[in-house]
Amino acid sequence: MSKSKAVGVFTCLALLGAVFGSLIGAEVVLAVEDDNGSAVLPLQKQQPPAGERLEFYTPYTILNDISGKSFRYEIELRYEGTETKTFNLSVTQLPRWTVSIRPIIKRIDITQIRLQPGKKPPYAVRVILEPIKGELPEPGEYLITLTASSGNVKASIELKAVVTDLYRFAFSTESGRLNADIAAGKENHIAASVKNTGTATIDKIAVVAGAPEYWVVKFEPDKIENLEPGSTQEVDIIVIPTKETIAGDYILDVGAISSRYGATFDLRATVLTPALWRWVGALVVLAVIAGVTVMYMRLRSR
Repeated sequence: MSKSKAVGVFTCLALLGAVFGSLIGAEVVLAVEDDNGSAVLPLQKQQPPAGERLEFYTPYTILNDISGKSFRYEIELRYEGTETKTFNLSVTQLPRWTVSIRPIIKRIDITQIRLQPGKKPPYAVRVILEPIKGELPEPGEYLITLTASSGNVKASIELKAVVTDLYRFAFSTESGRLNADIAAGKENHIAASVKNTGTATIDKIAVVAGAPEYWVVKFEPDKIENLEPGSTQEVDIIVIPTKETIAGDYILDVGAISSRYGATFDLRATVLTPALWRWVGALVVLAVIAGVTVMYMRLRSR
C-alpha cells in the first residue's frame, strides 16, 4: 500500500470514529412519518435546568400510634437552584381523615411555599394526618404522598401512618331502653353492660354516674379490671332516690371511663312515689278484673 493510500484510509477511519462518538454522546431522536409522508419529531421530555433540584428530607417517614391519635411529620425542603421560586404543595387525601400542610410554627394550612436556593437551615413544613372528629380508624397502614412542584422542578415523598390498636367499648342498658320507672326511697336495679368492641384489652374501667342531689347511685361492680376484645361485663346499676323525691322525670348521666376510652349515656328515671305506686297497683288490679269479667260475659253469652 502506498503512503497516499494509507493516509486516505486513516482519514476515513478518523471521520467514522468522530461520527460514531457523536452518536453515542448525544441523545438519539428517531423520526416517524405522518400520513402525508412528512417527518415528525416526537416531543422531548422537559428536564429541569442543570444543577436545579428539590429534595425532601425527614428522619421519620413511618409513625405508629393507636386509633384516634394524629400523626405529625416534619419535612425539610432542600432546594438548589439559581433563583428563588414558588412551589405548589399538595398531599393525598384519605376518606374519614383530615390531611393538612402547615408551617412549623403557625396553625394555618398552606398550598404554596417560596424557596430560596441553598437556604441554611432549610425550609420545613409539617404534614398532619388526623382522623375526623369522632372517628376511630381500624388498625392498619395508611399512606399519603406529599408533592411540591414548580415548573420542571418536582419532588415527592411517601409517608406512612400505622394504626396499631383500637381501644373502644360500648356501654348501655341490657334492654337498650334509656328510660326506667323507679320508686322513691327504695333500691331500684337497672341491668347494664360494657362490651369491648375494639382490638385490644382495656384495663381499669370505672363506672360512674351523675344524679340529682341526695340520691344514691351504686354499681356492681363499680370497676372492671380488664376487658378482653369481644367480651362483655354485666353491670348492675342501683338507684336509690330519697323518700322526699317528688314524682316526675329525672336524668342520670351514666358513664364508663378508662385511660384509653370513655362511653356515656343519659338515663331518664321516672320516679313514682309510694302513694302513686298504690294507685298504679289498684288500676292494674281493676284492669285485670275488667278483662276477666269481659271474657266471662262473652263465654256465657255463647
